[in-house]
Amino acid sequence: MADVTKVTANLPRDVLERARRVTGKGITETLVEALEALDRQGKRQALRKLRGKVAFDLDLPRTRR
Repeated sequence: MADVTKVTANLPRDVLERARRVTGKGITETLVEALEALDRQGKRQALRKLRGKVAFDLDLPRTRR
């Protein structure tokens, strides 16, 4: 089993129930899925900040062979 942290949180019941309906999963699985989605969103934002700052020297025809 992965390293886990047990937490106690006060969550709006309606928000949690809507999220559980979306995932079709239990509370823990829904919260993990939501946290992973936030992590992915943060990584995408970090990549967007690099737009125009990283130069690539690619030979596209060669890479497509």
